[in-house]
Amino acid sequence: MSIGVVDAVVLGVVEGLTEFLPVSSTGHLTIAEGLLGLEVDDPSVTAFTAVIQVGAIAAVLLYFATDIARFARAFLAGLTSARARRTDDWRFALAVGVGSLPIGVVGVLFEDVIKGPVLRSLTAVAVGLIAWSAVMVLAERRATHARAEADVTVRDGLLIGLAQCIALVPGVSRSGATISAGLLLGLDRVSATRMAFFLGIPALTAAGLTELPSALDGVEPVPVVVGTVVSFLVGYASIAWLLRLVASRSIVFFVPYRVALGVAVLVVLAIT
Repeated sequence: MSIGVVDAVVLGVVEGLTEFLPVSSTGHLTIAEGLLGLEVDDPSVTAFTAVIQVGAIAAVLLYFATDIARFARAFLAGLTSARARRTDDWRFALAVGVGSLPIGVVGVLFEDVIKGPVLRSLTAVAVGLIAWSAVMVLAERRATHARAEADVTVRDGLLIGLAQCIALVPGVSRSGATISAGLLLGLDRVSATRMAFFLGIPALTAAGLTELPSALDGVEPVPVVVGTVVSFLVGYASIAWLLRLVASRSIVFFVPYRVALGVAVLVVLAIT
């Protein structure tokens, strides 16, 4: 399957815009691939979209570089110091580490299903968009916002990490799943969103690096580089926008769009 530079730019923009918003980047990429005439379940297309996610992750690494360095120092200090293990930064770093394990295990065990034609179909995307919207509404209604980032525990990390596995279903949205889980656990919206960002770093980096050989084997290197750079630039801007948004607005803000897009996809599939 041939992915050109124009395709790469379009997919890079879609990835950068949607990776961190609770609207499902995988779902949007699948829709975009269909509109571009690409075979959404082609291995090279799947690999390409996984690799350009690295650009979005690079945006997270740059945006949160100071925080990441602080958490890394706290984690390393906690390996040898009991006093360091009593700090909030140690607990948060450990929570992110533990929370990153479930999606790795599920991704390996169910790789064929995740990459298969059923979950890569537009029908699955549409259902995921609509169905998870109800969970997002429920999460906001039950949210207490009583706990901040300093209150995050390893148990929180594990539960939010388990929720992240649900996002392997296209349309659900990784950030939508993790933010919703954080809200249901009592975290305030900004803390839940930051947790979603940090949990995404190991998950998406691992996915991108794993698929890199396949992407380079099935696609010209130039489109891969272009798509990755575009996703980085657009992703960086979307991080800043989302953090400002969730400081004052509910994630239900995205629900009408999710539902409308899901319904539109189902209608188009029904009449074509």
